[in-house]
Amino acid sequence: MPGSAYALAVHLRSLGVRPRRPLLVHAALGGTGLRAEVLRDALRGVLGPHGTLVVPTFTPENSLTSTAHLARVEGLTEPEKALFRSRMPAFDPGRTPSQGMGAFAETVRTTAGAARSAHPQTSFAALGADAARLCAGHRRECHLGEESPLGKLCWEGGQVLLINVGFSACTAFHLAEYRIPKPPLRMYDCVVKVNLPEGDQGEEWTAFEDVALDDGDFAEIGAAFPASRMRRGRVAGVPATLFSLADAVDHALDWMTENRR
Repeated sequence: MPGSAYALAVHLRSLGVRPRRPLLVHAALGGTGLRAEVLRDALRGVLGPHGTLVVPTFTPENSLTSTAHLARVEGLTEPEKALFRSRMPAFDPGRTPSQGMGAFAETVRTTAGAARSAHPQTSFAALGADAARLCAGHRRECHLGEESPLGKLCWEGGQVLLINVGFSACTAFHLAEYRIPKPPLRMYDCVVKVNLPEGDQGEEWTAFEDVALDDGDFAEIGAAFPASRMRRGRVAGVPATLFSLADAVDHALDWMTENRR
């Protein structure tokens, strides 16, 4: 069957997905007929027991400064904004759903045995041999830098697979923003779960400084990515692109150094 895990595995191997290597996947399955659970099982089968499947499980609405949050409160009065803020749920790695990442990311996040990093805005979820290690130690002041799962994936030879999405959604390019000399910084503000002395859990607002992330030119960066450094194909009739995460970061860093001012 075209949509079976076996058929998908054949397509994924033909594209270049290999066992043992960690793989970061961005997938938009709406309207494709692909089922998230079947794709998950096919990828895990190809990666094998020593491989690791990773997805972004971001929560951009958990911030007073994000575009997603500002869109939600647009038009509200100051008292209404204060009320909205007071009702915002705190980020909980074990329970908070990702926002805008799609059904596939949520399927991986909620699969038994999945690990998730603790960043309140740019967490990742993973399944497989190195899932817990890759997701551990995700510093709050490092959204998508060297001390994030993305940074670890880059240093460990990870690949990126885009399924039915373009380079505008390529999280790997963000790591290049951390490697620019003296990258611009900004403040972030979000709410998180905290453990109280009595053993209960409470909520706490936290502010921190980090690199000012900007994906506005990612489509341009992707358009300039040499075709020789990627493999394009189809997975069950859906366009897919596979490439080295390190290659993508190196290319993005060169492009940003030349074109960003």
